[in-house]
Amino acid sequence: MRRIINLRPGRGGIVLWGALPFLAAGVAYALASSARLAANPNDKLLPQLESFAAALGRLALNPDARTGDYLMWVDTLASLQRLGLGLGVATALALVLGLAIGLIPYVRAGLSPFVGVVSMIPPMAVLPVLFIVFGLDELSKVVLIVFGVAPFLVRDLALKVGDLPREQLIKAETLGASTWQIVVRVVLPQMLPRLIDAVRLSLGPAWLFLISAEAIAATEGLGYRIFLVRRYMAMDAILPYVAWITLLAFLSDAGLRWVNARFFPWLKAGKGQS
Repeated sequence: MRRIINLRPGRGGIVLWGALPFLAAGVAYALASSARLAANPNDKLLPQLESFAAALGRLALNPDARTGDYLMWVDTLASLQRLGLGLGVATALALVLGLAIGLIPYVRAGLSPFVGVVSMIPPMAVLPVLFIVFGLDELSKVVLIVFGVAPFLVRDLALKVGDLPREQLIKAETLGASTWQIVVRVVLPQMLPRLIDAVRLSLGPAWLFLISAEAIAATEGLGYRIFLVRRYMAMDAILPYVAWITLLAFLSDAGLRWVNARFFPWLKAGKGQS
């Protein structure tokens, strides 16, 4: 008897099943929008799908009358710069501290409790502190992303280093490898793809911290624009911006997944597959 858990869709089936939820959501929105607009033609909560294209054209293809900038691209560039810088610093910290904590007992004894406690602090709770200490400019937004993401990356990488088979390290030591050679030749090649996977999992929280910071203090950025037009209930601009942020996050995740598949193909077949 064939069980449903053993049935697998083909390539076409995967595309079809993946598209169905999006089609269902689009149809549900169109029906709900039509119903609300039929009851109240001036309703702003669920505008027609056509108004999204008009808003996107206004924000992305036409220069702003006051500044002359293409607002959507200016906002996108500003947000991606903050996000990239924050994630880059957090990843570098995780690489250094995660390897050290996972591999060196003295470092683990000294830093592991501290990192554990810091990771329990809600990042949004310290946002006012960051604004006071680092000001309202770019630095505080980048620091918030680092503060929110780095502790998770450090702990995750340290745990994965600790899970490495002890036999690998003993063999390397037996062959005369120094600590630096063990790090570079044994540990680092195995940890890089796992660090990339951890960064993929951090994309959602990183976007959350970025949007929150931009909503409070910014003059440009995707989060800033969403909260600016919120005052006018401009859902025709807010929803496309949300969809655009989702697309950027999806493309970032796909890019990191491609890097792992391209440079670390062994990970997919190993137990580290995600």
